[in-house]
Amino acid sequence: MSKKIVVIHQPDFVPYLGFFHRFLRADFYIALDHVQFVYGSRAWTHRDKIKTAQGEKWLTVSVKKTPRDTAINQIELSTDTEWRQDNLFLLEQNYRKAPYYSELVPEIERLYAHPFLMLRDFNMVFIEMLMDMLDVRVPWVWSSSLNPVGAKNELLIDLLQKVSATQYLSGVGARDYFEPQPFAKAGVEVVWQDFTHPVYTQQFGDFVPYLSALDVLFNHGITASREILRRGG
Repeated sequence: MSKKIVVIHQPDFVPYLGFFHRFLRADFYIALDHVQFVYGSRAWTHRDKIKTAQGEKWLTVSVKKTPRDTAINQIELSTDTEWRQDNLFLLEQNYRKAPYYSELVPEIERLYAHPFLMLRDFNMVFIEMLMDMLDVRVPWVWSSSLNPVGAKNELLIDLLQKVSATQYLSGVGARDYFEPQPFAKAGVEVVWQDFTHPVYTQQFGDFVPYLSALDVLFNHGITASREILRRGG
């Protein structure tokens, strides 16, 4: 049987380089859109960090209020705030002097101008744009389209089997709740991501890791950012 390495992760908003690093080794991506949308300090689905002269700052997508157990694929973009203009202004304010701002901003402005209704769709088009820029495009599917069953490890195994995965490439954060037996029983090998955040030249002083991938792209452009990503391991 041929090997098929699969990544499963929420469709986060403008993710950091480590998100895309897994795609260097993956054959397929399951965008986990049917699970609960998370608010608070653990929330990355509607926000990520950029670097400013005052330090790290959140770039945030405004969404309509929903009950706490609402799935990601049911989250609607806000229509009563100017969050699109606010995002673009924040990027301009902090990256207009970056070497490649003018190269990237037309693509970003076109994306923001599109009348998306749902958060997951906006995020996924942004992810696809960043995949193209970083040259790590992989085929993908929404988890909700796979009739998912179960929770936690059982859910992951269910999804992996439905796409005929032989290996599951996981971020190291999942080690805390990982149980090897169900995966071994299902015949799926778990492989852990080996990612060391590459250091690159940024604006505004000392290097800050784990920012949105937009930071490296604004500072180094598409071609150099591809090479920087591949230095991550």
